[in-house]
Amino acid sequence: MLSIALPKGSLEEQTMLLFREADLPVRTSGRGYNPTIDDPRITRVKILRPQEIPLYVADGHFDLGISGHDWVTESDADVVEVAELPYAKTGTGVVKMVLAVCDDSPVRSAGDIPPGSRITTEFPNVTRAFFERLGIPVEVFYSHGATEAKVPELMDALVDLTETGSTLRQNGLRIVDVILESTTRLLANRAAWEDPAKRQAIDEVRTLLLGVIEARGRVLLSMNVSSTRLDEVIAQLPAMKRPTVNQLYGSADYEIMTVADKATVNILIPRLKAAGAEDILEIPITKIVR
Repeated sequence: MLSIALPKGSLEEQTMLLFREADLPVRTSGRGYNPTIDDPRITRVKILRPQEIPLYVADGHFDLGISGHDWVTESDADVVEVAELPYAKTGTGVVKMVLAVCDDSPVRSAGDIPPGSRITTEFPNVTRAFFERLGIPVEVFYSHGATEAKVPELMDALVDLTETGSTLRQNGLRIVDVILESTTRLLANRAAWEDPAKRQAIDEVRTLLLGVIEARGRVLLSMNVSSTRLDEVIAQLPAMKRPTVNQLYGSADYEIMTVADKATVNILIPRLKAAGAEDILEIPITKIVR
């Protein structure tokens, strides 16, 4: 029913992991450009450059695609951004499109860029629009890669994506402005989104993917506690809504279950034990569907 384009390159590994954890494993063979997903909702899969995916989805070559909001903006693709999938090659998944100059440049903000400056970038449309809004005429040159290497010998400044800014700093460059922030998005073709059968399938795929995203970094905690210490233990608990409390069969004691951040359980579990919790279990979570 659904055809989907998945990104190669920097997003590929994390995309494949996401689909595998969502029980939609992508199986490849040969060169891997025509993989398959063993699911009745997905009939065709293609691995493509993320730069191309928004336009291919907009033109109806695919019902769904995964690419960055930056490439949607750059290509001005008329697609439905069905869901934000906050993951990237590393980190939280938020990347910034920035304007950077040589570290010893007198430029301190985008407004300081001299008219006629040469700007190198993989995002010429976004870059031109940015400087047009500022009223600064510049020359924009498309970069085919190694963008950092062109400043200052060949170019005066660059516009590029960064997660941490470390690569720019290593190359003697300094960020002076942020043009936009971007995350990975699940994109849908508008006609597919308006088709009731495809819309249902898209919603189901979105639910699975977001369930995995929601569960990342979370664990389920289960514990037993006596009725006399119940309130004391509950006071220590985080919860998405409220903890689940069930009375144990044939006993005055209770079982408590709640979801917690994995990063905090090393502090939380000793506190729970001190408050009276016993038989504490930490259980991995694969999906949280709201």
